[in-house]
Amino acid sequence: MAALTVLLRRKLHQQNLHVFSQFSLLRRFSSSENSCEENKKMMIEKILVANRGEIACRIMRTAKKLGIRTVAVYSDADRDSLHVKFADEAVRIGPPPAKLSYLQASSIIEAARMTGAQAIHPGYGFLSENAEFAQQCEDEGLSFVGPPASAIRDMGDKSASKRIMGEAGVPLVPGYHGNDQDIDLMKSEAEKIGYPILIKPTHGGGGKGMRIVQNPNEFVESFLAARREAAASFGVDTILLEKYITRPRHIEVQIFGDKLGNVIYLYERDCSVQRRHQKIIEEAPAPNVSNDFRSQMGQAAVSAAKAVGYYNAGTVEFILDTLSGQFYFMEMNTRLQVEHPVTEMIVGQDLVEWQIRVANGEPLPVMQSEVPLSGHAFEARIYAENVPKGFLPATGVLHHYRPVPESETVRVETGVEQGDTVSMHYDPMIAKLVVWGESRATALVKLKDCLSKFQVAGLPTNINFLFKLANHWAFENGQVETHFIENHRDALFPDSSNMELAEEAHKSAVHSAMLVAACLCKMEINTAKRNCQGERSPLSIWYSDPPFRVNYCPKRDIELEWENDYGTGSQEPLKLSLIYQQDGGYLIKAGESGSPGMEVKVVQLGDQDFRVEAQGLSVLLTLAVSIKDKFKHINVWHGLNSHQFRQKIGLELSGEDEADHRPERAAMASHSPGSVLAPMAGLVVKVLVRNGDKVEAGHPVLVMEAMKMEHVVKAPSSGFIHGLQVAPGQQVSDGSILFMVKET
Repeated sequence: MAALTVLLRRKLHQQNLHVFSQFSLLRRFSSSENSCEENKKMMIEKILVANRGEIACRIMRTAKKLGIRTVAVYSDADRDSLHVKFADEAVRIGPPPAKLSYLQASSIIEAARMTGAQAIHPGYGFLSENAEFAQQCEDEGLSFVGPPASAIRDMGDKSASKRIMGEAGVPLVPGYHGNDQDIDLMKSEAEKIGYPILIKPTHGGGGKGMRIVQNPNEFVESFLAARREAAASFGVDTILLEKYITRPRHIEVQIFGDKLGNVIYLYERDCSVQRRHQKIIEEAPAPNVSNDFRSQMGQAAVSAAKAVGYYNAGTVEFILDTLSGQFYFMEMNTRLQVEHPVTEMIVGQDLVEWQIRVANGEPLPVMQSEVPLSGHAFEARIYAENVPKGFLPATGVLHHYRPVPESETVRVETGVEQGDTVSMHYDPMIAKLVVWGESRATALVKLKDCLSKFQVAGLPTNINFLFKLANHWAFENGQVETHFIENHRDALFPDSSNMELAEEAHKSAVHSAMLVAACLCKMEINTAKRNCQGERSPLSIWYSDPPFRVNYCPKRDIELEWENDYGTGSQEPLKLSLIYQQDGGYLIKAGESGSPGMEVKVVQLGDQDFRVEAQGLSVLLTLAVSIKDKFKHINVWHGLNSHQFRQKIGLELSGEDEADHRPERAAMASHSPGSVLAPMAGLVVKVLVRNGDKVEAGHPVLVMEAMKMEHVVKAPSSGFIHGLQVAPGQQVSDGSILFMVKET
């Protein structure tokens, strides 16, 4: 009953907002008939989405809702992608590397000409904050669904933007924003500001190119690495310096302006929980913020937007010093943000629709005093990444992809479907999970529940980590800051040497393995039954449940390997003995035969879904099975538990064959001590040493790049470099040998 009440309230809230917005829109249109006549001539009927993945699909959904036809652009890597299938038309624009496809402005504009699109929506990333592209669109008579090129130019240069903000009275963090990029000058400016400092590119965002420098000895290496990463990601390698706030929160304000000079703010989002300077959980409104403080930030954001003649969607990002309570302007993102859905959920509006209407010259549908604030929303970004390896991006095939069902209070923004490949060329985001509740507490309960039910198999993801994070007491209390993960590392990354935790994890894995074994047997029996030639086949008695045997109690042994540190190649063998029971169930024993065992009953509900009863508890269970390297890779979800196992298929492999077909163990067996393996699939961009060079432990040896993120591979120990055969521009696979470090 309570859930129904919430749903009805939510539905009524959205309907009221829609009616109110339409009324406000009509009221404001009536005051400007000339503008309306002009708008009729420039209405958008076909829009090209100059992006890919989930944001392209997101924009197309709204466009179709408005009756606007859509055009997708795609690289060779995205030929069969979801956004291509979803569009009315699609145009190939180049090979997989973004710089040869999604960053090719001329190809995108030519695609618009070819298809007759009147407008281009850039989404976020790629060309969304490229002033030259926005200007080129306008010059070609195409409506750019975003701000004016002048505002992008002013705000895209972080140095210039800070000067403008200072003149507008918006508070700034102490730093150096000059054009002189001489490394000695920059090092001198860093000394004046005082360490620790933050190095960041003047263009772009997403944490790419950012470096925290704790002391002068780290400055040169960090500065050069930041410039390389900035150039690779944004095509501009200029850098600015800022005082590093040691206890910050990252709070941003959503602003919106129209071409008539109106600018409003739609409250704020807290984006403090980050890894690698990139957000992973956002929420709106920000927790533990007073209405007065909210209003101060909102007004500052509006002042920032008006200072550059801004219209369309934008976000003004502030850094909040939790020690002093002062907030400072950080940057302005002149585009739609990844996390815009949480704002949509609390104000009941479609911001992409607003963008299109503003691009048409229409006024904002509401004034500042009319902007509602309802409930609380969270967004969790689900990435293909290897959390134990430091959140390194991962690649692979989505063998199993089952998001949670969507509803009025749950959204899944995605650009992939089962069977798709997450490649090394683009951002590794799989989906955004967005939930709404009447309060922060109810929204958080929903977030936890949805994370526990969000199923992905085939490559490592951060889902389990997000679930841990959402359950942390400090997060539950809204005690968030940008160092949240580092400050709570012990709780979020339990030490494997903690015997109590290790024993608890092992016990959970053994229990899940028993359920998996029972389900696998049930699947085999049901498959065999379907393959029999009719019910009267003499073979059918052997596949009864339990199977018929003469003077024999059916029994089988199953060995599963528990991937207890998914993505790092660590397996733990679990030996199970399964005895068929007369009632159709199974008695399963783990380890020694003296174990009392556990009785399990299984009903197969579908190809992957089961109802399992064990120890008096009945639960729904899902299995995802894929075959790779002569192993069955098995993912299981039941209740709040999820585990990964693998099972050898066919005959037992000899030691030599085992090394051939088990990449992780082959590495242990065939790689000599001192071998350093690639931590991810990627591109070698710089080699810093030569064979025979002497290095100390921790010395940088080479730099890799994947999905526009640089990763420095360092020597694990002191010694001499041997076997270094990779070169800049070379692609390497995850786990391949890069070099060796030997004592002599």
